[in-house]
Amino acid sequence: MNNGCRLSPLALGLSIGVIWALSVVFIAILNITLGYGVGFISAVGSVYIGYTATIMGIIIGAAFALIDGIIGGVLIAWFYNIFSKCNCCSKKN
Repeated sequence: MNNGCRLSPLALGLSIGVIWALSVVFIAILNITLGYGVGFISAVGSVYIGYTATIMGIIIGAAFALIDGIIGGVLIAWFYNIFSKCNCCSKKN
């Protein structure tokens, strides 16, 4: 079976999860060093319990972000594969 048009749910989930977790860590580090991203820390901290601009808060936020990103990416890929029906693979040149 040619799955050239299908997305890998696990690959997309891991990709989004890692990027989102790194983003959460990066903004927290910027907050600690430069005072940047106070609103972001507050907003994300209201969703991810324990996420603050501390070492332990960064670890907690990164873990939540990784899990959240993986779940979101898997769902996006799964729905994409359902809705696309891989029409590009059935076209003949």
